[in-house]
Amino acid sequence: MALPLTDELAAPAATLPAGVSLRPFAGDGDLEAFVEIFRAANIADGIEERIALADVRNWVGFPSRSFDASRDLVVAEAGGRPVAYGWTSWADTSDGVREYGTRGHVDPDWRRRGVGTALLRHNEAHLRELAAEHEIDTPRVYGAYASERKPGAMALMDVNGYRPVRWFFDMLRPLLDDIELPPLPDGLELRPVSGREQMRQLFDADVEAFRDHWGGFDATDESFEQWLADPDYDPTVFVVAWDGEQIAGAVVNVILTQENQELGFKRGLLDSVFVRRPWRGRGLASALVGRSLQLLRGRGMDSATLGVDADNPNGALRLYEKAGFAVDVRSTGFRKPMEVIS
Repeated sequence: MALPLTDELAAPAATLPAGVSLRPFAGDGDLEAFVEIFRAANIADGIEERIALADVRNWVGFPSRSFDASRDLVVAEAGGRPVAYGWTSWADTSDGVREYGTRGHVDPDWRRRGVGTALLRHNEAHLRELAAEHEIDTPRVYGAYASERKPGAMALMDVNGYRPVRWFFDMLRPLLDDIELPPLPDGLELRPVSGREQMRQLFDADVEAFRDHWGGFDATDESFEQWLADPDYDPTVFVVAWDGEQIAGAVVNVILTQENQELGFKRGLLDSVFVRRPWRGRGLASALVGRSLQLLRGRGMDSATLGVDADNPNGALRLYEKAGFAVDVRSTGFRKPMEVIS
């Protein structure tokens, strides 16, 4: 049964087609529909990404200050079933703003009928209410992302006043042969991480390293617990460089088993590649990437992918190109100024 329609949800109703309404997230019963909407949307757009029910359950299962599904997730429903969903979150970013993000997915059968616009308007209204509760001096902006393979989403951003501010690449190494293994810098050694304490040390080192990069990063305890609970979490595929008892850098690799099965791939993901400041400029990142590719090949993978900020300040794009990766898909980060009504 749909939850009562709040005033907040009623606001965008004029943009919705007949028979479609917005309602709050209703819990576990919505999750299978989210998986199917995500799958159908990506098939329609030619995007090689899938999610499993366990992934979505993990996503909504760790409420935090910046994202709580019971508060920040909205569902568009027609005929008693979800046809789209949208959500919001926020983060303090490295370029000095608080970014209030809006995202969503629409079933391809319901596109270009006002559903995406309704979700966006709902999300913006919800974010303004949240922002009014935040007593900060930091500038506030809306934020959104869209793949170049989603022209409808790109157009939605443009007509609603969002402007491109950053570009990102999904990169692919189609074969895992001829892997170069640069030497590990002197004084460092590769060791696995084990136990909760070392996992938290790795998590915190990753967050620290990415504070030098564009964007905002969730370093909360809830985010750490969510990472540990990820269905594809497997520390045996991590490649971690230690300097004594300090982590100098790492590649957090992931094998997305169900996605690979559905797409017919044997592909590994270099989900996070980082080197902390004191150890940069010595070739550590190249050494870690090469050993990650070698490890993934040893686990039966025949290709690898990763994501990178096109303007990464540490030359990551060149590093990945040298390691055999090439740009596969481009995405755009958008922003729009926010007016907060107190």
